Amino acid sequence: MSEYTFNAELRSDMGKGASRRLRREADQIPAIVYGGKEEPKSISLNHNQIINMLDEEAVYSSIIKLDIAGKVEEVVIKDIQRHAYKPKVLHMDLKRIVRGEIMNANVALHFINEKSAPGVKAGGIVSHQVTSVEVACRPRNLPEYIEVDLGALEIGETIHLSDLKLPEGVELTALQGEEHDLSVANIVRPSGPSEDEEAEAEAEAADEAAAEVPASEQKGDDEAGEDKE
Repeated sequence: MSEYTFNAELRSDMGKGASRRLRREADQIPAIVYGGKEEPKSISLNHNQIINMLDEEAVYSSIIKLDIAGKVEEVVIKDIQRHAYKPKVLHMDLKRIVRGEIMNANVALHFINEKSAPGVKAGGIVSHQVTSVEVACRPRNLPEYIEVDLGALEIGETIHLSDLKLPEGVELTALQGEEHDLSVANIVRPSGPSEDEEAEAEAEAADEAAAEVPASEQKGDDEAGEDKE
């Protein structure tokens, strides 16, 4: 599993105004770390360091070392508030983990063997309904990602949450009864016209082309036919 370290500082200046100044003047991200036996802490993170790490998919499902003035805690990312259109992070929630206890975390799905799927070879299109899932496990069992094998999928077939092959010690938090067995991916037919629709369209085009032939040419053809008789 990839390893990440967030360098943080404690902050005592609270409120919306303080957070805006932190972001604007110091290029820092206001954040909070909570969970475990300790009290929540308000911290600030270096925006440039964090924004670069957030480009890596693995950071969202990794145990992160949070270094607050030399004291290191283990956390996972629970929530990120981003600017509506600028590449900026406005706030982050980090949750402490406790070794040996069950934790929840989001894990990315990696779809494999799409091109070799029979449904794709037959002209179908792969549709992804879910790209990450929340899992419950002990910290040592947290996977970086979960593979979804589409290699046997035909057109019209679907892979559901219950079909995922999970690593040992990992469970899906969303899978609680059949009504929660959501679709993860399927292969659908292209949205173009069917063979019957194409045939009808060709027939209509031929009729329209015949209707556009000038009457004089049609008469000439008729007369030519009479001469032959």
